[in-house]
Amino acid sequence: MSEICRFIHVEKANHTVLLLCKVMKTARSTYYAWVAGAEARETRQGADEALAHEIRVIHIASRRNYGVPRVTAELRRQGRQVNRKRVARVMREHGTAGNSRRTGRRSLTN
Repeated sequence: MSEICRFIHVEKANHTVLLLCKVMKTARSTYYAWVAGAEARETRQGADEALAHEIRVIHIASRRNYGVPRVTAELRRQGRQVNRKRVARVMREHGTAGNSRRTGRRSLTN
């Protein structure tokens, strides 16, 4: 949906928003809600970048071993209130992953 709203935002210099919304089969309220949320998206993106830096510092300090649960616990120990799912999303977006241990037993015989 954001691609459609982005297109409408770019093309509104040439055509009316009403016409563009009809052609794209989108409600005008959807477009205007997208415009109103632009500032909040930018603020959230800045906060995510700051969180990504903190996560990177913790991850490197753990010799790249800590995954989402341990990074979240460390952030909370430092006094940062953060959700595990948000940490997982930010780590995934920035390509940061913990070291996973191999589980199970390997057979000694074939």
